[in-house]
Amino acid sequence: MSLLLCKMNSPSEQFSLIYDQYVEKIYRFVYLKVNSQEIAQDITSKVFLNGWGSYQKGPENIKNTGAFLYQIARNMVTDHYREKSKTKMVSTDFIGQIADNRTNLHERAVLGSDVEMVRSAMQNLKKGYQDVLIWYYLEDMPIEEICGILNKSNGAVRIMIHRGLNALKGELREQV
Repeated sequence: MSLLLCKMNSPSEQFSLIYDQYVEKIYRFVYLKVNSQEIAQDITSKVFLNGWGSYQKGPENIKNTGAFLYQIARNMVTDHYREKSKTKMVSTDFIGQIADNRTNLHERAVLGSDVEMVRSAMQNLKKGYQDVLIWYYLEDMPIEEICGILNKSNGAVRIMIHRGLNALKGELREQV
């Protein structure tokens, strides 16, 4: 736990800083998995409610806060799909968030088709590959943090990233 968190008196103040640090990252991860802003907001809220409940019981029991929150998010996304039996992952509305406002219509159309192709290919990958590729390439998460989330060794995570990327390339080749 950081010195800043240790110097604060209130657990709610400590968790407030954790929330501020991770809310956008957790939301983005969930959104990429569920294809809906409303559902992503709902799940993200539940992630932090569950995290707060565990944090109140004993913050010293949480060794890696980021890994802890991402694990809750993964579990909640899994629960969501179990309940809804959905398969979509990313909306094409996401293109508007990626595209720079200065790009012209043609560039947006090209970017849109590329993003749609990758989104479609990602849907065909194993869930574990989807997760590591999102975390590593979209979230710029270090491998060590991914190891903490998945409770796997550094080598195992590197292999997952490599295999996931190869599987994605294979899916993209099939689409062309």
